[in-house]
Amino acid sequence: MHDEARGSIDLERPNLIYKGKSFYSPSYRYHYLQKKGIKPLNPKVPCTMSTASINSWCLTSVSPSKRSSPPTLRPSVVASLNSSVSPPTLIRNQPVFAAPAPILYPSRGGEEMGKNYNEAIESLKKLLSEKEELKTTAAAKVEQITAELQTASSSDPKAFDPVERIKSGFIHFKKEKYDKNPALYSELAKGQSPKFMVFACSDSRVCPSHVLDFQPGEAFVVRNVANMVPPYDQTKYAGVGAAVEYAVLHLKVEYIVVIGHSACGGIKGLMSFPYDGTTSTDFIEDWVKVCYPAKTKVLAEHANAPFPDLCTQCEKASA
Repeated sequence: MHDEARGSIDLERPNLIYKGKSFYSPSYRYHYLQKKGIKPLNPKVPCTMSTASINSWCLTSVSPSKRSSPPTLRPSVVASLNSSVSPPTLIRNQPVFAAPAPILYPSRGGEEMGKNYNEAIESLKKLLSEKEELKTTAAAKVEQITAELQTASSSDPKAFDPVERIKSGFIHFKKEKYDKNPALYSELAKGQSPKFMVFACSDSRVCPSHVLDFQPGEAFVVRNVANMVPPYDQTKYAGVGAAVEYAVLHLKVEYIVVIGHSACGGIKGLMSFPYDGTTSTDFIEDWVKVCYPAKTKVLAEHANAPFPDLCTQCEKASA
């Protein structure tokens, strides 16, 4: 329940401080403390330091010790110690400062913080039940605070837990969508018959399910860099070919849709790459060259346009 470490107070070292006074003479320090009615620690007398946590307070004390003497904390006090917090190691190669009394360091426990949070929520609920006209204002404030907390959390890499993010996302899906629409998901478990096949960019900002509000089972989606559909080739682009073949022959999709978007990094790269065939990556240049015909067309029609405008035109032409 508590940790003890033995060391020694060397009075030959001039750094004993008592009530703001420094005592540089060993004998003067010794007699001064005796005069004040304080029993000083003799040179080279072993001492014991004890540290423990009592109800989220950290207790540190210094006392002389003898080999046959009991621990510095009485049994009645030790029984009430919180042993959940491991005390730090107290052995140091430094002199120990004399302290007239134990030092208490307050700390705020997680239980207290959780209690305060729950109390705040209950107080808010009570207030809104009594004054309903405040609900709109309260909702706006809550949204603002939520946005600020999310921004702070995302900007601090230490605060982001990728595993927890995935878990919480799935839990939200299950509670808010899966559990609320069991008939739909029960039917989807038997098979799929989407009407759309969609080619979209891999860009994280343009998920087609969000942009077009697709529901589960509505669209068979292929995503790649710059939403490209390469020409038929049994060996080079087999992944895309297999997706088209499966969608048309087995799923019987009725519509194939290609979705482009603005500020596309793949198209910007395509417009930047030289024609001489030099590459700086293993895959990107070779992939976006699928849309070289679109680049050639844009440069021919908008030769004097600034680069951002060329990229915009190519985003449309490639789709």
